[in-house]
Amino acid sequence: MLSKAQIKFINSLHSKKQRYINEMFIAEGNKIVIDLINNNLEIEYIVATADWISNTHLNKDIKIIESNEQEIKKCTALSTPTDVIAVFKFPKQEKQDIENSLSIILDDVQDPGNLGTIIRTADWYGIKNIFCSKGTVDVFNPKVIQATMGAIAGINIVYCEVKELINQYASEDFPIYGTFMEGDNIYSKELSPKGFIVMGNEGKGVSKEIQALITTKLTIPSYNRDETISESLNVATATAIICSEFRRNSMK
Repeated sequence: MLSKAQIKFINSLHSKKQRYINEMFIAEGNKIVIDLINNNLEIEYIVATADWISNTHLNKDIKIIESNEQEIKKCTALSTPTDVIAVFKFPKQEKQDIENSLSIILDDVQDPGNLGTIIRTADWYGIKNIFCSKGTVDVFNPKVIQATMGAIAGINIVYCEVKELINQYASEDFPIYGTFMEGDNIYSKELSPKGFIVMGNEGKGVSKEIQALITTKLTIPSYNRDETISESLNVATATAIICSEFRRNSMK
């Protein structure tokens, strides 16, 4: 069973400060836990019910603490507790090839669900690097981890000074794309197979400081021109559309 100290420690990982002090995060739910294990993320231990343990066969030597629903409920970040919680160590963040590929830059994206969905989208479209401004929600936030559905294992996520990053790589052969309400129609624009795609904050969009560094402004046109109610697309939805169009362009 879980000790009081273990319950206290798991709960401490709901705090960003404690996550970074310990360099650990929590994942909840069978699919996410198994996917992260199968993708070789280093694991500290698993807390699970007797039923989960008896029905799950792991191929690795992992410390498993048998618990019950009442104890797991004391540790969970979810409104409906699952039957398994795992404590993982931070993955090593190693930037993949940047110069010859597409990467996503997130400029102060705040919503955990949006960040998690963007990570899943990047994984689906084979985009290996996501660079986050310091004001972007923490990738190890339990709600972000939940929304990634395990995709976090396949993406390099780096927090950095976005302005410095862009200045380091921007060139005639390496475009900096940004998404705006006004810009070139993404469906008719020739798109490069490499560069940065900058996605802005949910309410404010791309910051003025970063706007000045954008070399190509893109827009996703609305086709409901007479009765459009939405002022803009959700940032995660927009990211999915844009990534899809970049990949479609590369197949021409």
